[in-house]
Amino acid sequence: MSQGKEQRFTLPQDDAAIARALEDASIPTLMMSMLHMSGDASLLDGLIRPAGVYINEYQGYMSEEDKATVRAQALQVIRDFRDRGCTLPPAPDAKTIHRMMNFIVAQEVPADYVPMMMEEMELDGRDQRSDAWGDEVPAAARAEHRVLVIGGGMSGVLAAYRLREAGIPFVVIEKNPSVGGTWFENRYPGVRVDVGNHLYCYSFEPAHHWTQYFSRQPELQRYFEDVVDNHGLRDHFRFNTEVTQAEYDEASSLWTVTTVDASGSQEQHVVNSVISAVGQLNRPKLPAIDGIDSFTGQWCHSAAWDDSIDLEGKRVVVVGSGASAFQIVPAIVDQVSSLTVFQRSAPWMFENPIYHEKVPEGKKWCLEHLPFYARWFRFLLFWPACDGAYDAIFVDPEWPHQDRSCSEMNDFVYQMFTEYIRTQVGDQPELLEKVIPDYAPMGKRTLQDNGSWLSALQREHVTLVNDSVARVGAGGVTAADGRDYPADVIIYATGFETDRFLWPMAIRGRDGVLLSEQWGNEPAAYLGVTVPQFPNFYCMYGPGTNLAFGGSLIFNGECQIRYIMECLKSLIQSGERSLECRPEVYDDYYRRFRELHAQLIWEHPSIKTSFYQNEDGKVTLLWPWKIIDMWHWTKQCKPEDYAFS
Repeated sequence: MSQGKEQRFTLPQDDAAIARALEDASIPTLMMSMLHMSGDASLLDGLIRPAGVYINEYQGYMSEEDKATVRAQALQVIRDFRDRGCTLPPAPDAKTIHRMMNFIVAQEVPADYVPMMMEEMELDGRDQRSDAWGDEVPAAARAEHRVLVIGGGMSGVLAAYRLREAGIPFVVIEKNPSVGGTWFENRYPGVRVDVGNHLYCYSFEPAHHWTQYFSRQPELQRYFEDVVDNHGLRDHFRFNTEVTQAEYDEASSLWTVTTVDASGSQEQHVVNSVISAVGQLNRPKLPAIDGIDSFTGQWCHSAAWDDSIDLEGKRVVVVGSGASAFQIVPAIVDQVSSLTVFQRSAPWMFENPIYHEKVPEGKKWCLEHLPFYARWFRFLLFWPACDGAYDAIFVDPEWPHQDRSCSEMNDFVYQMFTEYIRTQVGDQPELLEKVIPDYAPMGKRTLQDNGSWLSALQREHVTLVNDSVARVGAGGVTAADGRDYPADVIIYATGFETDRFLWPMAIRGRDGVLLSEQWGNEPAAYLGVTVPQFPNFYCMYGPGTNLAFGGSLIFNGECQIRYIMECLKSLIQSGERSLECRPEVYDDYYRRFRELHAQLIWEHPSIKTSFYQNEDGKVTLLWPWKIIDMWHWTKQCKPEDYAFS
């Protein structure tokens, strides 16, 4: 295997500066870089090695003595590498790479995962998910196939990058003034990503500059802006413009997409294919509470934050205790005179001590300068968040403690999460009872905590109300038990319109069928991407592709756009005008989707309220298979799954 495009390095002559940087290094990751620099694989057989792996644990539970020993060894390896002109030895072969994977995570990485991980890491310097098409598709044929992308968030930017790479003419319609999607819209206090930032970036555009391990909104938005500008994509975007409807014409096999801009001016775009990249969490949902408009103070939804609201010294009510509230409450607790938090059900959380921590300068240096350190660090983030927890989401019908967990493995998670909560509020029985959830862990979105949430709830001016809001009045809210809670400001951290997929757009396919009517309350797509009756229409982050046990939506997005590009290639090469998912393929897929979900935690009887479920208690949003299944199934478009015409 070639060492690829990462062959040129420069290192400082100051050994003391290098030694200082190594104090901040992830030692397991550093050891992998040492092997690349020295070519000496004997370290894989040594006694000093990582002892285990866990999400957000970057040091492999190694002793301080062992870490110091490795730093000293690394300094010598780096010095030798520098002094011979930063020339890399021959690259490790595939067998050695597999051994390195096993070593860094202190467990056997199954052989079938190795190709996926090697593709993700790009150790040979190639973007293996790239499909520039070369001479496979004539340039003239590409130029005639026009594509419209709906949405300029993470998925839309990714689609734009791949379409431009393949030489397909396209336009991206974005309702906001700039790119970023959820990272443009969500600006509430405390908002940050909950996937490690060195993984939450495109595999072909890694970033080493992050100031925090889990970055705040401005940095995330800037990243997507930079990707667009670095690759000359901005001219393809139409900002402040929204798609209102799209209609397929069978005679011409073309889509007519109607848009409206900020001035109210309408335009129609006639294209061959449409890619919906609107996401699942982009339309704020206000609760159906009596009197919501009667409040005389200030209020807003967390996803439509009003910067004019001054919280200083105010009585604030937060409705909700999910992911947004979990970040908002600790961020505003010091500003307000009183804070009342309404929760229908408590969130499960797991410990993440670095959730708000800055990335040390030495670690940034290692990411930027040491050969392949950044790529192995990405692997170290990805692997424990991949499929390791998959077995814990299966329901064991014979398990005797269904009131708290769904299986023996899930009960281990219950005990671990509960103990973490007890360590913080165990001396406060009344609060403890409120903050331990009454449903099985992993049944809803699990949140990351560095202690700030429970610490905020213990403040004297904070009240946690385990009740719903019955009504809103001019001066505050009334709980279902009749108690009144005065407020100057109400923040609705109540989530999104997840049960109205692609709403409010009207998408019409063959015979004028409306997609929302075909779906009803069970939106579904083959592989989350294609739907019968809607030729040449593709979804990214589509129905059934959200993640709830691990993984990364960016990884999913890269798999989905590769599949879409394969579909486009198959269609153009065929000489036909339309590609449509066969109904029998779709039906078989959805049957398997439903059968599997019926076995999983997200439809467990203990889950009473969840945005994962529709009104019938069925889960339509989430991917029920393993992450590796997504990767395998989206590598190629199978022509037999589609009708060409």
